[in-house]
Amino acid sequence: MAARSAPRLVEAAEIAAEYGLTPARISALYLERETNGFPEIAGMRGRARQWNKSDVDQWFAQRKPPRLQQHKPPALDPDELLTGAQASRFLGYKNPQQVNTYLRDHPGYFPEPDAIEELGTPQRPYRRPKWRVQTLLDWQATRPGSGRRSVKRPAPALPDVPVDGDPDELLGASQAAALLGFKSLNSFSSSLGQGNLPLLQTVDAVTEKGGRRRWTRRRILEQAAQRQGS
Repeated sequence: MAARSAPRLVEAAEIAAEYGLTPARISALYLERETNGFPEIAGMRGRARQWNKSDVDQWFAQRKPPRLQQHKPPALDPDELLTGAQASRFLGYKNPQQVNTYLRDHPGYFPEPDAIEELGTPQRPYRRPKWRVQTLLDWQATRPGSGRRSVKRPAPALPDVPVDGDPDELLGASQAAALLGFKSLNSFSSSLGQGNLPLLQTVDAVTEKGGRRRWTRRRILEQAAQRQGS
């Protein structure tokens, strides 16, 4: 008789990344478990709670569809460009800054802008990102936690990043995720947003286009060493 495999344990950051929520929201769901039936924890890793992934998946599968799943975007020209605030409303978010928050705090979760509008003055220039309606509709149909789980789309593969490169080279989020041993960019972003990567709270540079955060390889490897020792 074949031995049963051990259940896969996941933390709040991983659950949040898969279902398009925040780690704080996962913690809140757990604290409300007596009324909502959220699964009990299956273990602890340090101070972090861990759940049996199959229990969590089953709970979300049986959960009443949230408001966003029931939202039907207005009919617009697929090629019309929307600002971040317009895109947030189009997708049904109450917070008009939700799309901009995704870009800032969860790199890789939301699609890159289709266009950048140059505004301001030569002394104070600024850029306004815009998305095509079709881009937003495509993302809405496949976003994590959308409930449309008949087709399991694998997360984009992280790049192969050498450890022994130039220590002062500036690396982006996907490269940092790879060096730190994360399985996906979303899980890295959630862990960063949860404060589990304190050394990366300080950025070494921000890209001129899009405001993407960059860290030196040295800083990322120091964080990796600290993470392994915790």
